[in-house]
Amino acid sequence: MGRVTRRSALWQADLDGGVCAAPEECVESLRGREHTPLVLEHRDRGNTPTREVFEAPLRQDVEWQFSGIAWPSDVRPGVLVSVSWQAGKDEILVRTTALDEPMRVDGVDYFHEYDPRVVTREFAADGSNRGKVLHAVRKLGRIFEDGSALLPEPGLGQHCGLGRGARGTFLLRNAVDQLIREGYLTRVPGSLDSAGYPSYPAVEGQKPAEMLFYAPLVEPAPYPDDEDAPDADRREHRVNGFVRRLPPGAHPSERQVSLHERAVEEEEVADPLAPGYTFVRKHHRTG
Repeated sequence: MGRVTRRSALWQADLDGGVCAAPEECVESLRGREHTPLVLEHRDRGNTPTREVFEAPLRQDVEWQFSGIAWPSDVRPGVLVSVSWQAGKDEILVRTTALDEPMRVDGVDYFHEYDPRVVTREFAADGSNRGKVLHAVRKLGRIFEDGSALLPEPGLGQHCGLGRGARGTFLLRNAVDQLIREGYLTRVPGSLDSAGYPSYPAVEGQKPAEMLFYAPLVEPAPYPDDEDAPDADRREHRVNGFVRRLPPGAHPSERQVSLHERAVEEEEVADPLAPGYTFVRKHHRTG
């Protein structure tokens, strides 16, 4: 057997627990050892090369995993790691891969290659009503490879904890409307199969249903200075107008096209309104 390499995304539980999945091929050789040297090769914020060695026990918790790893602070949930092992060697090599350019996903900077689906699922909601609604869509919705998610709007209230009755309905409606204004969500017509699985566009013969579609806002992020804090500023702030991707087959409204044209004239934005995109006007946002 030669070198074996497995690539997987890190979840928040992996970062909190200091663990990563072990290739199955190495388990038989390493399971009896007290610990195994694990070398972590990483570029700090995608830039400065670093190399750390950990004495990592191999343990089984549902799956086999190495523990005792102190993940760097710039490794976010969803970051992909390659775990390599070569037969006859005691050492495990773990690598992250720096992006060519840092990317900002809904305000959070990523410096290394990541799985968009895990980034969406691992969304950490704040305690606001809009945060609870967005959490439900990203955690429970049907997820696609690009990290977008689709959730039926009927029944959404039972997942958000905003209360029942007229007050709960009022709070839910306001939170959804706010997320739509901010460009996080789009309301689209879809359908449900017999098991309640959502589809968009609607599938003929299935039950029609209104859907909420989430698409991550992915934009270039600047390389941070050394003194910059690693975490994004989560306070309330004003967001300039921007273009954002729509669900497949959807089109911007005439009003959004008009707002985009006005924003271009006023030099607020320079991005064209390409097919499949809409314009989100400037607004205040928390987080």
